[in-house]
Amino acid sequence: MVMTKDDIYGRIRNTLIENFEIPAERISLEARLSDDLELDSIDAIDMAVQIQELTSVRLEEEELRKLRTVGDTVDLVARLVAAQG
Repeated sequence: MVMTKDDIYGRIRNTLIENFEIPAERISLEARLSDDLELDSIDAIDMAVQIQELTSVRLEEEELRKLRTVGDTVDLVARLVAAQG
């Protein structure tokens, strides 16, 4: 099954709502993970685990450090999924 960016965003959004108890109205592609959504480094690790489960690809710490917004996260997952082909 091919996942679109909309599919990926939906899954990430649901993860943020369900696992991190972030109100849905605060989540957008432009939302900054630490400033707007108040995710800390422990949350980032949990998020990485969720992404790995979604993509079956292990994330490198260097890639995680580059993630600033929800949109960055969607783009990363989309690249990983596309690379799996």
